[in-house]
Amino acid sequence: MITIKDIAKEAQVSEGTVDRVIHNRGGVSKKTEAKIKALLEHHNFSVNPVASALAMKNKYVIASLMPKHDDADLFWKSPYLGVLKAENDVKSLGVQVTNFAYNQYDEASYFETFTTLLKSEPSAVIMVPNFSKETSAVVAQLEAKNIPYIFLNIDIKGFNNLAFVGQDSYMAGYITGKLMHLSRPKSDAFLIIQARHNITKNNAVSNRIKGFNDYFLKNNIPVENQTINLENLDNSSGTKEKINTYLNAHPEVKGLFVPSSRIYIIVDCIDDAHLKNLELIGFDNTPQNIECLLDDSVAFLISQKPFDQGYEAVRLLTDYLVQNKIPNTKTYLPIDILIKENVSYNERKESLFEHESTNNSSL
Repeated sequence: MITIKDIAKEAQVSEGTVDRVIHNRGGVSKKTEAKIKALLEHHNFSVNPVASALAMKNKYVIASLMPKHDDADLFWKSPYLGVLKAENDVKSLGVQVTNFAYNQYDEASYFETFTTLLKSEPSAVIMVPNFSKETSAVVAQLEAKNIPYIFLNIDIKGFNNLAFVGQDSYMAGYITGKLMHLSRPKSDAFLIIQARHNITKNNAVSNRIKGFNDYFLKNNIPVENQTINLENLDNSSGTKEKINTYLNAHPEVKGLFVPSSRIYIIVDCIDDAHLKNLELIGFDNTPQNIECLLDDSVAFLISQKPFDQGYEAVRLLTDYLVQNKIPNTKTYLPIDILIKENVSYNERKESLFEHESTNNSSL
C-alpha cells in the first residue's frame, strides 16, 4: 500500500508537505501542490481513516529549548532546522512542536526562557542543557509535572533524562587527537584554544579536550599539549595579540585544536607567517568554518550532524508519546570527518529542507 512517505520520496518533498496538501492546510506552492495531487491520483491514494482519527484525537506538544543562532554563531541553526523538518513529518500523528530560544551565554536567559516554555504546558521537552546549576532547577520542575525530557547536543550526567541525542564528544576529541598526530607525526607540541566560558559550562567541549589529550596518553605518544584560555573567542586586538605572542614564544607548536564551532575566528586572528605552518582542526560545518576548510586554512572539521540531532530528538519523543516506545538512553550521531574534498556532500538533507522551506514561504 502506498504511503505518505512514498509520495513524499517520489515528489522529492517532506512528508509534512504531502500532509499539508492532503488536508488542504496551505503553505505549499501551487506547482508543488499540483505535482503532489497528481501523484496522489496516480497511486489512488486514500487517507487511512483510523490513523487520521487517531491524530485528531491525540494532541501532543513537544517543546524545544535551545540556544539562539545568529550570523556570528550559525551552529544552532542546524538543529533548529532539524526540529522544523521533524515537525512537518509528525503533524499527521497529532504532534505539534513549539520552539523556544535562549542566550547561550546568559544563565538568566536560559531559566527565563524555560519558565515561558513551561507555561505552554508541553507533553515533552527537548533541551540543550548549557548550565548545570540552572538545569537542576529546570529538571526539578519538569519531573514534578511528570514531563519527559531529552538532552540534545550536551550530555550532562546525574539527571533522569529519557535520552541523550548528539555526538559522543569524548570519542570525537579522541579521533581529533589521532588526526592531529597522523598529520604532524613529528610534532613535539599541539595547542588547544578555548574560551573560559566553555571550561565549566559546556560539557561537550571539556569532553572533547579530554578525548584529545587521552589519545596521546593512551598511545604513549610523547607530545606536550598546551592550552590557551581566552575570555571570549572574538576577533579582537587582545585575542590576536595573545595568540600570536604565544605562537612566537612556542615555535615547537605545529598543530592547533579549537574544540568549538568558532575556529574561523581563530584563523582570522593568526598571523599568516604562523598559519601556513600549522595544522588546524575544529568542529562544526558552519558556513564560516567551511570557507576556512576550502581555502586550506583549516585541515579538518569534525561534524556533529546537528540537523540530524534536532530531527532525531523529535522523532524519538514522538515515538514515545504516540506509541509508548522507550528510546535508547544514548543516541549517538556519526562522527563525520570533513575535508575540502567532501564537505559539499555533507548535510544535504538540511540544504534540501531549507531550500524547500524558503520556496514555500515565498509563494
